[in-house]
Amino acid sequence: MTKLTNATGGERKWWGVIPVLPAPAMGGIAKQMEQVGFEGVFSLQIYGAPFVPMAAVAAMTDTLKVSPGIAVAGTRSPVETAYCAIECDTISQGRFVLGLGTSLHSALEGIYGEPHRKLLTHLREVVKIVRYVNANGHKEMEPLHGEYYNLEWTEKMMTAPPVREHIPIWIAALKDKLTSMALEIGDGLIVHALWTVDYTVQKKAFIEAELARFGRKRSDVEVNAWPWVAINDDKQQAIDDSRATVAGYAGYKEYESFFDSIGFGDLARDCQLAAGEHGDVSAVIDKVSDEMVQAFVKCGPIDEVLEQIEPFWGVVDSLCPMTPYRNLTMEQLTKYNEGLFAMVAEAKRRGG
Repeated sequence: MTKLTNATGGERKWWGVIPVLPAPAMGGIAKQMEQVGFEGVFSLQIYGAPFVPMAAVAAMTDTLKVSPGIAVAGTRSPVETAYCAIECDTISQGRFVLGLGTSLHSALEGIYGEPHRKLLTHLREVVKIVRYVNANGHKEMEPLHGEYYNLEWTEKMMTAPPVREHIPIWIAALKDKLTSMALEIGDGLIVHALWTVDYTVQKKAFIEAELARFGRKRSDVEVNAWPWVAINDDKQQAIDDSRATVAGYAGYKEYESFFDSIGFGDLARDCQLAAGEHGDVSAVIDKVSDEMVQAFVKCGPIDEVLEQIEPFWGVVDSLCPMTPYRNLTMEQLTKYNEGLFAMVAEAKRRGG
């Protein structure tokens, strides 16, 4: 059997997303993922900090890597973020990856009540502080001063040495400026789910050029993509079930320029929702065409979906396929997750 490889010639690695559930259910899913051959698992930050579920999963597994996908940098002190990462790495015995992102101004200010910040400047400062605490929290620490944080370490107690003084930080990005920053300072780049197959292939040259500009090798950064997949022998049903998820993302004004760049700007503008309406996309769901759905969600039987996502492997090291989720019943979500697991198992059987 031919061994299929990723963009750097290594093993194709599969990640998954796990919901927050009672421990027996969450543990069962995580152990099943280990058996299938998943590399790791992400927990989303919807509102609560995503470290708690990852600590729980780490305690119930042996080999699965765990990561917030992503922890929003602007909703807590970077010192707290650093110690959450250290604690999760301790619990997992070195299996933790810190996924960080900026989120949107509308969420940070409108939901969390955070002050207005320059998101990229803030994230860069957070990464610097997290790395410093990770490497030095168990030693004497020098004051750190930045645009947003002035840390004198007053009354700071020395902590136990961490499992690792450098925990990998993967940065999530959608547009070029944040993608560039991730390639400059991150150990990994998590590309947004809106990066379609075609868009990701197109960005390969940009990724390579930016790494060269920063004096880094491609092997220095893990590139991880999050394609939506809807496994269903009834392809049209999969498309219909995915429409609300695409409508929800298209409804954000902040994403308009990105949709313009990939040829769906007019349809996205038709889907834009007023502030506070993103929880209900029923008013705009019919604006999303089958073509638009299939650009973002790969729909159909396992063989067809694997063929559709194959070009990702020319650009990325790992994939985190996820199912559509908006306007679906628990029964539908369970069915699509079972299909996703079956797809990964089949991919592993084929040598990838």
